[in-house]
Amino acid sequence: MQASQYFQDLSDYRALLPYALLGLVAGLLSAAAVLAFEWQIEAFGYLWLGAGSPDGFEALPAWQRFAIPVAAAAVLGIGFGALKPEDRETGIVHVLSRMHSHYGQLPLRNALVQFFGGALALAGGHSGGREGPGVQLGAAISSWLSDWLQLPNNSQRILIACGTAGSIAAAFNTPLAGVVFAMEVIVAEYTVIGFTPVLVAAISATTLSQALGGGFSGFAIPELGLTSLLELPLILLLGIAAGVAAGAFAWLLKLCLRAGRLPPLVRFLMAGLLTGSLSLMVPEVLGLGYDSLEQAVQGGIGPLALGMLLGAKLLATAVTVGLGLPVGVIGPSLIVGSCVGGLVGFAGIAVLPEYGSDLSLYIVIGMGAGMAAMLNAPLAALLAVVELTGNVSVVFPTMLAIVAATLTNTVGLRARSAHRTVLRFLQRAAPEDPISQLLHQTNVLTAMDRSIRAFNHGLGREDYPLNASPNWCLLKREEEYLFLVRGAEVTDLVSPLTEDAYIDLMEQDLRRWSITRVSPRATLREALDAMRREDAEAAVVLDKRVTGDLGIRGVLTRDIIDQFYLMRL
Repeated sequence: MQASQYFQDLSDYRALLPYALLGLVAGLLSAAAVLAFEWQIEAFGYLWLGAGSPDGFEALPAWQRFAIPVAAAAVLGIGFGALKPEDRETGIVHVLSRMHSHYGQLPLRNALVQFFGGALALAGGHSGGREGPGVQLGAAISSWLSDWLQLPNNSQRILIACGTAGSIAAAFNTPLAGVVFAMEVIVAEYTVIGFTPVLVAAISATTLSQALGGGFSGFAIPELGLTSLLELPLILLLGIAAGVAAGAFAWLLKLCLRAGRLPPLVRFLMAGLLTGSLSLMVPEVLGLGYDSLEQAVQGGIGPLALGMLLGAKLLATAVTVGLGLPVGVIGPSLIVGSCVGGLVGFAGIAVLPEYGSDLSLYIVIGMGAGMAAMLNAPLAALLAVVELTGNVSVVFPTMLAIVAATLTNTVGLRARSAHRTVLRFLQRAAPEDPISQLLHQTNVLTAMDRSIRAFNHGLGREDYPLNASPNWCLLKREEEYLFLVRGAEVTDLVSPLTEDAYIDLMEQDLRRWSITRVSPRATLREALDAMRREDAEAAVVLDKRVTGDLGIRGVLTRDIIDQFYLMRL
């Protein structure tokens, strides 16, 4: 397939084979980025934990558990203070924001800040997850791939979804959950065409991760299932409790976001001091917490310890994320949910000892409910639970808990997901209506009117093709493009001229269309935004890599764009 034809195929977001090939590459690159991030966390953690798990904070003396997050916060605060505000933005919020405000262009400098800053924060014991940072790394490297190949900008959305799915799949070894998370949270749409390249990315990422021994290995637990339908009220209660916990997290997050104007060093030290203080009572609050999650699923944590871990993890994560440290919330959402599930499970076993199911069932269901409510990703959470546990029988009760948790959080408490809470606080709420989605998905080459030619404003019969007049004439003075006029109007003026006569179109009473210029890589959203920003009536698609008038590809007007999405929708 020639490069030009490949580029042309990618201008239509429905092109399946070209995007599948890109998904393969994006999946491998995102998996490599996530595995490198995991190794970087271990490399930083080796300084104070030695070889082994980056979660071994419980074995440290109390003064070290307090000092390590404070010291890491100080180093990060100094480093972030030296950065420009726009370079400090990281995580899934950064990806969602750039998806709409910069059409999916993700700077590599922010990814580098996420890579080293996130690794130091997590290795330094701050409460958070590595999956959110992994999403940014996978999305950023996929965005870089698009720029490097000079692909149409509409391919950014699919590539970012591929990078997201690949990063989640590589981090958790949950390919299907990665695919659904990408479509449910990042691009906020489901299309049959869009699924295929994202599936390919998840497959390739999981393959590389497993080949190199990376990612979370899941839980080795026996088959779980409800003992009796009499437990359904308990499952419903579990979902409500998980929704309340998610609402409390969102409330704490908004409270901490108000401190965003403080210098990074001050904010980060506040988070470090709180985390260090909590670790004196609950050492398990430090770091990723997957060892505690594993212990909880195996039933090795009592109700008092679960309650303390729930409160500490909820508070520490909300403060850490709200004060701006570069960590994620996917992992903590699983831990918070597991604690809620364990507490309800203990209560259920006490009330219904003859009907109560295994405690691990409630903890697993709580994981799904917590993730669904905190991230507003119900289907991704359900699939994550199934893939992490290998238990299909948990689907039915987990579905009930997820519905209850999501309704409690969004309808009952009127709370949003963690990422949408931050976006709304930053006043970056992104439109998700079908028209906006279509405009972001579609390259200008797909909808533009290609019947356009450039002419000097002084025109004679021999200069103008009367028998094949274009729909649009782009008038210019020397090499400066001035405005557009309709080809039919120019034809009417040129037709009566004699062979040696000329007419100055600048002096004629013509309908003139003011113009702006967009790249052939641009999306319809970019073209429309450019017209609004520059108060132009039309956008000329101009390839600056081609000299002269040969670079003119086509023209877009608001009417052309309106007709396009009306036909497609």
